[in-house]
Amino acid sequence: MDISNFLAAVLTLGIFSFLYKDNPVYRACEAIFVGVSAGYWAIVFFFDNLQKKFWEGVFPPDGSAGDHLLWFGAILGVLMLFRLSSKIGWIARWPLAFIVGATAGLYMITYFVSNAMNQVADTMLSLIVVNDVTGSIIWTQTIGALVVAVGVISGLVYFFFSKEHKGVFGATAKVGIWFLMITFGASFGYTVMSRMSLLIGRMSFLFRDWLGLIG
Repeated sequence: MDISNFLAAVLTLGIFSFLYKDNPVYRACEAIFVGVSAGYWAIVFFFDNLQKKFWEGVFPPDGSAGDHLLWFGAILGVLMLFRLSSKIGWIARWPLAFIVGATAGLYMITYFVSNAMNQVADTMLSLIVVNDVTGSIIWTQTIGALVVAVGVISGLVYFFFSKEHKGVFGATAKVGIWFLMITFGASFGYTVMSRMSLLIGRMSFLFRDWLGLIG
């Protein structure tokens, strides 16, 4: 029996034991998982960041001129370690503030493009899609464009609170609610399916790789 498969199966069953109730076996497996993950990522960050990006960036192996601006990032990283001291831990707030501010500014532009501009551009569709060769209407794409248009307009109407939702305006807002609920349901279903794929993977490991009950 492969000892690695045996240990992986025992740890997997230990995590699954939480389905019954919290127990020492589950807590031990959880601690092992967290410790191994922390050690793994510590090694990865050491070789990827300290060695490849910083050390080889400042002192390139080919003898070329290094990028000495990387010292600024290294100093910030060292200052972050001051957090471990109760007396001078306040120094770590400065590099943390710089990192949070720079990251927020970077991701603000990224998310503005992906979550705002791209989505707005994707809603600007022709309501009637015509085949350029035959001149006939492509009904599948046309119906899709109409659904997108109705969903966008009714969704925006629902979030327009300056006017009371009555009459035609209220009916449009209710349509927007249906579109929102369908969207949230599809997103939730996608999340559930991704978790199910993880469960299927572990079950496949237990019954195929460990027990050999399935081919």
